[in-house]
Amino acid sequence: MQDISAFIITYNEEIHIERAIKNAQKYAKEVYVLDSYSTDRTVEIARELGANVYQHEFKYHADQLNWGLKNIPFKTEWIWRQDADEYLTDELIEEINNTLPNTPSNVNAYTAPCLRKFLGRYIKHGIIPLILLRLFRKGHAQWEDKKMDEHIYVTDGEIGNLKNAFFDDNLNSLTWWTEKHNRYASKEAIDLLMTEYGLYENTVVNSGEHSAAVRKKKLKYIKMPLFWRAFAFFVLRYFFKLGFLDGKEGFLWHFLQGWWYRTLADAKVYEIKKRFNHNPEKIKQFLIENYKL
Repeated sequence: MQDISAFIITYNEEIHIERAIKNAQKYAKEVYVLDSYSTDRTVEIARELGANVYQHEFKYHADQLNWGLKNIPFKTEWIWRQDADEYLTDELIEEINNTLPNTPSNVNAYTAPCLRKFLGRYIKHGIIPLILLRLFRKGHAQWEDKKMDEHIYVTDGEIGNLKNAFFDDNLNSLTWWTEKHNRYASKEAIDLLMTEYGLYENTVVNSGEHSAAVRKKKLKYIKMPLFWRAFAFFVLRYFFKLGFLDGKEGFLWHFLQGWWYRTLADAKVYEIKKRFNHNPEKIKQFLIENYKL
């Protein structure tokens, strides 16, 4: 076991927290849970399993995560940031154990592929695995202080790449998922508008090559017509990238996440633009006053 702490933020995650902590205990010397005053048994379960639990009022993700980095007394050299509904594969844990002892001093973080399960099925087709920065040296990384689309970045040094994956496998109901993505669509709409109107122009972070590539794709995406772009995204993933090979779960994933969610975000973009009569200056002022830190 390497000199790693697991850092998990939670709010009402009793359905996931035991799986997450037991998985973290396979690779981490210490498990730290930062909870947003859950009203279920999340904190109780975490403490029973031996996790170090802290609580802090949630404002937005970047604020919560950066508060944790500043206030939780991590004792290890490395930190893995793990969502409550995620778990590392045994292959990734083995790779971490083999890689860290040989890490050059100028490498302060690692990315790893994030694979997706939906309704219990691994979605193999139609989507490229997200390559996310999750493992970093203490004191060498933090999150962008943004209310939307925040990224973790290294403040100095280089980023290495792990080849094996971890899974995002949420166990909640489809009703929960759609309600969550309704909220996310509101955030995505603001992020699309902030990007479209150049309010992120001076934001450059070192989050890895994949993260930079994703941002470039978003810059292309916002230039496409509203609503058409969501439909085109679904067609690309489901038909041309063979998403249909993953059965009913694959259809539901690509339809709901690739088309419905993005169409909903576009509808909220349209709603805001219409509110201000499509006046760019009024829209920018609204965004600056309400969302730009």
